[in-house]
Amino acid sequence: MSKLQLVTSQLIGHLGRLSKEAVEINWITAFAMKSGVRIVTPFLKEAADRGVPIKLLIGDYLFVTQPEALGILLEELPSAEIRLWKSGGASFHPKSYLFRGEETSHLIVGSSNLSRSALTEGVEWNLIAPTSVDETVFDEAAEQFLAHFYADETIPLNKETLQEYKALHEKANLKRPISPVWSEAEETGLMLGSSQPQEIIETEAPYITELEPRPAQQEALDALDTVIEEEYTRAMAVLATGLGKTYLAAFFAKKFKRVLFVAHRQEILLQAKESFQKIHPNKKSAFYHATEKDTSADFLFASIYTLGSEYHLDQFERDAFDLIVVDEFHHAASPTYRRLLEHFDPQFLLGITATPDRMDNQDVYALCDGNVAISIHFLDAIERNWLAPFLYFGVYDNTDYSKIRWIGNRYDEEELLQVQLREDYAEAVFEAWKKHKQTRTIVFCSTVRQTQFMDQFFRERGIRSMSLSGGTPAEERKAARAKLDSGDLEIIFTVDLFNEGVDIPKVDTLLFIRPTESLTVYTQQIGRGLRIADEKDHCVIIDFIGNYRNADLKLSVFDTAPQTKGKAQGVEPLVPANCDFNLELAVVNLLEELRKKRAPRKEAMVLAYRELKRELGRRPTYLEFHLQGTADSKTIRQEFGSWFGLLAYAAELNADEIEVWTKHQNWFLEVEKTGMNKSYKMVVLSYMLSKGVESWLEPITPVEAAPYFHEFLTAKQYRLNADFNDVQSRKLRDYDEKKIADLIERMPMTKWSGSAKDGLVTFNDNLFSLNLSPSNEHRRILYDWTKAIAEYRLHAYFARDNTNKT
Repeated sequence: MSKLQLVTSQLIGHLGRLSKEAVEINWITAFAMKSGVRIVTPFLKEAADRGVPIKLLIGDYLFVTQPEALGILLEELPSAEIRLWKSGGASFHPKSYLFRGEETSHLIVGSSNLSRSALTEGVEWNLIAPTSVDETVFDEAAEQFLAHFYADETIPLNKETLQEYKALHEKANLKRPISPVWSEAEETGLMLGSSQPQEIIETEAPYITELEPRPAQQEALDALDTVIEEEYTRAMAVLATGLGKTYLAAFFAKKFKRVLFVAHRQEILLQAKESFQKIHPNKKSAFYHATEKDTSADFLFASIYTLGSEYHLDQFERDAFDLIVVDEFHHAASPTYRRLLEHFDPQFLLGITATPDRMDNQDVYALCDGNVAISIHFLDAIERNWLAPFLYFGVYDNTDYSKIRWIGNRYDEEELLQVQLREDYAEAVFEAWKKHKQTRTIVFCSTVRQTQFMDQFFRERGIRSMSLSGGTPAEERKAARAKLDSGDLEIIFTVDLFNEGVDIPKVDTLLFIRPTESLTVYTQQIGRGLRIADEKDHCVIIDFIGNYRNADLKLSVFDTAPQTKGKAQGVEPLVPANCDFNLELAVVNLLEELRKKRAPRKEAMVLAYRELKRELGRRPTYLEFHLQGTADSKTIRQEFGSWFGLLAYAAELNADEIEVWTKHQNWFLEVEKTGMNKSYKMVVLSYMLSKGVESWLEPITPVEAAPYFHEFLTAKQYRLNADFNDVQSRKLRDYDEKKIADLIERMPMTKWSGSAKDGLVTFNDNLFSLNLSPSNEHRRILYDWTKAIAEYRLHAYFARDNTNKT
């Protein structure tokens, strides 16, 4: 087939034929039924057995998708990557099938979902387009597919999430039963609904023109130089919005020949390429995305949704790049990033982000092995006069958000609109704005309809305002920015613009009239008003606060001393000296009430554990929780004593594990909590564990441990710097068995045996012993758990963490 083909029935035959020829299969459908899944799994399974990568994205809109259908896919296609689109009430009804072939690829777009009638005898229209017609269209579709596949709205399908979906499906269908026999007419009726706009990032010519690093960038470059000297190969740099993290990457790239810059949005790649070209005018720069693919450039700017494909990764050798720069991305995209990083072997990996919040940057943190080279929060930058100070006004929002349905990761849009599109609410917003505003305002709203409603309300009162969204033509958006900059416009209402990538330095007022769902997005939006500009002394932030989720957490982004915050300080954060923070009394009372109701720290840790388990589809390891969890792993020891204490509290242990935890609890607490001014204790324990499950409890001598001990600590410069850095230990950098054995005897062995309780650890007659006596059936569990704690403690000990430094 070399031309477009219209298929009005029996699409199943075409899907089966193309599956046999494909080297990559990507499907996106609004829903899946048992009847459809059963007839496609045989040829999908055959493709999977040949090693063909398969990705399936299926919607949960109105809970039409049958849990049984998902269960079949999970069981029959264990190697496939399957994700579920959490629609949150907004319509989701794509039906597209992508088959990448050795020579010709095919895109099928039409009306057929995964049901037997839709794939066989039903009245359906589907268009099959081979790449011989237009290769660009296929590549654009493939990129859009991955953008949706790893979007914020998706979750991986695994045993954990399937159970969750089953419960939601049963609850939803008690109210509206869905017939197992699905017709096009029924689908059309159910699938109508307002679409959820995707966040749009715009870009324009950057304001930065100088070709020398600014102070913040130079500080970051110095920190990265130190990281390289210490032989770390991965690190994360956190620079607040406005400090130029892309330019930082461009300056850092001077140390490397070939550079790959990876981002999740086309606009970011455009801006990055422009920045790099200013710093490196003599280097060749190019894109690698849906419409342009150059593999020979010195600096390559790639879309993760194109390069993340195994097909495209195979176009590059492992050592193709000396430096890989990863721009910030949402955690759901991490499987694709991990594939990319497993494929390449660069000299250095740099992760860059503007938002330090761990909850929203967990996988940037994980990919960089938890190594934070530098962190400059916007509060630090304000204190150092790199960004403008702010005056914050927290205004009470009397909307009762507790009565609005929470679907997945956001409020139900229609129910939210019912309470937001009110004259009295708009009047309250108008009065607060008039009271506190300066000259140029950006207003962040929840929905396009809210922006339009508020815009009309303000214009009727003589205000020069405008409503902008991702659907607004680009030229109109550009003109609006210019008018706001010149003062011809006073205010812009927006929902999905200005989060990142666009600078209007003269903006001096920000107005928030939406529930805060992501602390990262909130921090990015705050950054829109903090640019320094002529005739701008400060930024006014007017924030409507109601009883919505995260209302009591959002203020933490303004706190300069979150670790030292005590109850006596109340709910107000400690802000920089040149800033001011004001909360209405009703807001103070609301926040104090919300904090009383919030789950205690134990429950918060369990929630973070369950979220990660849900994402992985299995119990995470201690180290995985440290690197990928949304909570600080140090809290585990404070609240539970041990990682396995958390698992016991969360009822995650089986009968044998409970017995091991009960019998050997003191040992696990000892390994978790024993003091580590140096890493020596865990290195010795790591050596014992290296002997294997059957031999690790055999006593050892200092001489026996010496080679492993020295090799471990001298393998990386950062380990040497950490633990062989005083006058005495520097002499031990060259291997001397007696001196190393003497150190082991004096430091970890004698010290540990002297501090351990209950005689668990002893050092007598030159023998170091762990006095544990597990039964045969518990030996493996005791070994695995001890190894998990030791790995975590060594990793946490040597990881760079400058998140609390400037």
